[in-house]
Amino acid sequence: MKIIVTGSKGQLGHDLAEALAGHDLILLDINELDITDFNAVLRKVDEVKPQALINSAAYTNVDGCEENPALAYKVNAVGTQNLAIACQKFDIAMLYVSTDFVFDGNHDVPYTEFDDPNPLSVYGRSKLAGERYVASLLNKYFIVRTAWLYGTHGHNFVKTMLKLAAQRDKLAVVNDQFGSPTFSRDLAQKIAEIIVTGEYGLYHAVNTGSCSWFDFSREILRQAGVDIPIKPINSHELERPAPRPAYSVLKNYSLELRGFSPMRPWKSGLTEYFKLKG
Repeated sequence: MKIIVTGSKGQLGHDLAEALAGHDLILLDINELDITDFNAVLRKVDEVKPQALINSAAYTNVDGCEENPALAYKVNAVGTQNLAIACQKFDIAMLYVSTDFVFDGNHDVPYTEFDDPNPLSVYGRSKLAGERYVASLLNKYFIVRTAWLYGTHGHNFVKTMLKLAAQRDKLAVVNDQFGSPTFSRDLAQKIAEIIVTGEYGLYHAVNTGSCSWFDFSREILRQAGVDIPIKPINSHELERPAPRPAYSVLKNYSLELRGFSPMRPWKSGLTEYFKLKG
């Protein structure tokens, strides 16, 4: 397949380039295509004439979105709408990467694709707006929600914990937010599996199992062989601009119902991350 990948220099974009290496890829980052420029999007999609487009471009700074909502909606909502309109115009399948932050965290069991979103933050609302543009404008689309993404490229929680552990003699991490840590390489491989099927719709794709950020940080340092104390704290002690869902664990229910291969446990994904990092 000929596939456009937007946000190609981001954390997921790098892994998508590897996972989709057998296809004819057109890798575009903001220097090659500003997705918020409607006419530029139309021209590029018409020029390339791909069979599919994967939008992994996003403004993912959760607190930054809260402080600059116009930018959040311009990139995550309007930029996605531009791509969806272009894909509709030229009959191209589109895959949109979304987030667990579309949920409010009031569940005590993992969210499925059949649960109603209710985002707490500007980031979550802007990503949900992107989902709704894709679903309303296109017949051929995939929406893939993921969570707590980390990988060998870009900035992420794993790298932050390792950096802080090298600089400090103790750490404090929130213990009242629960989610599904997901290795971006595993997500990219699942996207590569999904996109060739034509089984359009909404999917959750996360490494299985769940933990708190505190539990995640302990496992990161354990696997890295770093031994420093970590103190569990409550979210309100951080005083961040954007609210976070207390429980945003996802269940890969659509993958399961459609017979896709299961994604591995989150601890196994973290082990693979450290193997690749050497």
